Amino acid sequence: MDIQEAQRIVDQWIKDNGVRYFNELTNMAQLTEEVGEVARVIARRYGEQSFKDGEEDAHQLSDELADVMFVLICLANQTGVNLETALKENLDKKTTRDKYRHTDNNKLYD
Repeated sequence: MDIQEAQRIVDQWIKDNGVRYFNELTNMAQLTEEVGEVARVIARRYGEQSFKDGEEDAHQLSDELADVMFVLICLANQTGVNLETALKENLDKKTTRDKYRHTDNNKLYD
C-alpha cells in the first residue's frame, strides 16, 4: 500500500471502529507514548538494558513502529496533511540543502 492508501484505510478504520479522531493534543500525547514504546524495545534489544523474564515476546518492534505510524497518520488526516506529498517535498528539501553534508562528514567514515 502507498501512503495515501494508508491514510484512507486509517480514516475508514476511525469511522468504522474509532467513533471519531481523538483531538490533536490527545493524539500528540499518544504519539509520544508510542515513540516511547519503540525506544523501550530498542533500548532492550539493541542497547544495554534487558527485558524482564518473559517480556521480550510481548514487545515486537514491528508492532510498536506500526502503532507510531497509525497515530502519525491520524494526526495527518485530522490536520489535512497529505503525508505522501509532505514526504516527497521533505526529501527534495533535504536533497537540496544537504546534498554534500553527509558525504563530506568525515565522522561517518570512522
